[in-house]
Amino acid sequence: MIPVSVKGIAYDASGNPVVLLIDQKEERVLPIWIGPLEAHAIAVALEKANLPRPLTHDLLKNVCDRLGAQVSQVVISDLLDNTFYAEVHLVLPKEELVLDARPSDAIALALRAVTPVFLSDKLTSHMLNIKDLFDEEAQAELQNILNTSKEEEKKLLH
Repeated sequence: MIPVSVKGIAYDASGNPVVLLIDQKEERVLPIWIGPLEAHAIAVALEKANLPRPLTHDLLKNVCDRLGAQVSQVVISDLLDNTFYAEVHLVLPKEELVLDARPSDAIALALRAVTPVFLSDKLTSHMLNIKDLFDEEAQAELQNILNTSKEEEKKLLH
């Protein structure tokens, strides 16, 4: 498995949301197409927005907390018939569970639980090389976005 981070939500030419998972070297990206409601849930978590009422993924995190369950990791585990699969790993006081999940739900929960996201080794071949996706100008703009994200993360940590 390789660790990945959620770099944000992009939109394809048709306006469909895509969650972008990027490797630690920020050289390869795995795009996963998701629904608009799931994109909203992920965006809210990425922005650390405070909403007046909990969303579904906030509720799930609150239930885990109240039951003493810790979301230990999320794994984007498989791709079958053009559908990605994910696992949510839970640690409870007396057992560990692995739950099947949609990647969008697993990612939204992982962001709220501040839990690592991993990509199974068999899916790394589906990652795209960032340099192959963009011309030099677009690469520079993307690198600027990535650097800005790093600076914002540092501010949040201090």
